[in-house]
Amino acid sequence: MQSLWVENNILSVRNDLPIPALEAGQALIRVRLAGVCSTDLAVLGGYSPFVGVPGHEFVGQVVAAPDAPEWVGQRVVGEINITCGVCAACRAGRKTHCEKRSALGIHSWNGAFAEYLKLPLANLYRVPDTLSDEGAVFTEPLAAALEIQEQLPGLGSERILVVGAGRLGQLVAQTLALTGCDLQVIARYPRQRQLLERRQIAWLPEEALPMGCMDVVVEATGSPAGFEMARKALRARGTLVLKSTYKGDVTLNLSSLVVDEITLIGSRCGPFEPALALLANGQVDPRDQIEACYPLAQAQQAYEEAGQHGRIKVLLAPSSG
Repeated sequence: MQSLWVENNILSVRNDLPIPALEAGQALIRVRLAGVCSTDLAVLGGYSPFVGVPGHEFVGQVVAAPDAPEWVGQRVVGEINITCGVCAACRAGRKTHCEKRSALGIHSWNGAFAEYLKLPLANLYRVPDTLSDEGAVFTEPLAAALEIQEQLPGLGSERILVVGAGRLGQLVAQTLALTGCDLQVIARYPRQRQLLERRQIAWLPEEALPMGCMDVVVEATGSPAGFEMARKALRARGTLVLKSTYKGDVTLNLSSLVVDEITLIGSRCGPFEPALALLANGQVDPRDQIEACYPLAQAQQAYEEAGQHGRIKVLLAPSSG
């Protein structure tokens, strides 16, 4: 099959990888669309020592499932964490923190930038017939945005600032806007601001950063500088939600977190079923974030466009060649 391959910070197109062989309880999925996200760019840049097929945002069609043939032909999306089910974390219900987990296209499991991928049946969710591939491909990042509300329920009356209006920041803003909270977003680029205005979400330039008054700040810039901005905007006893992952270490003043009694929350993967529901009923429609769609053969160009400042979502269409 044709696929992308990351090794030693080099991205290449390969045509010699075998179609994944299935083990018990797994399905083979033909990838229809896949999204390039900031994590994919970071993996290429050395964020994690991954060697293999990158990509974890996808919508596809099941072509084989020996243990569950009723899945064959179904359009699906899938959770990215492949878990053991028996470790202490799994038994306690913390499966996204499985002690032996792999992660699709990120750690020890070939990902979605290929014609085919495999996943456990337990990871799959059927895509509603009314939801297009272009909408369904956003399920994984939308679920990650919704994790904030899983961690902080009842956000309707808070003053919330989202720092960063890129790929994930846009989805975080759209989901938080549904809560009725007092929401503002720091947006740097015209395209980001246009998308927020379209949804009547208030944006601010960086120089208008509100200082020391926000109840909750979500940091989604992907840059250590974003953490500093988020910290400045937060009031004492406020909550800082980290959505960014950074390569290497970040310098921060831990004493100020103690003195101001700041709550710091890391936020990663989230719930798929609510994400699919929001997409299917149109409460969240991120399709206007799509900038371009490339075949795998033009993956280098896709990565370059996705890495440009102010660009939002770039897709790959592996099944188109």
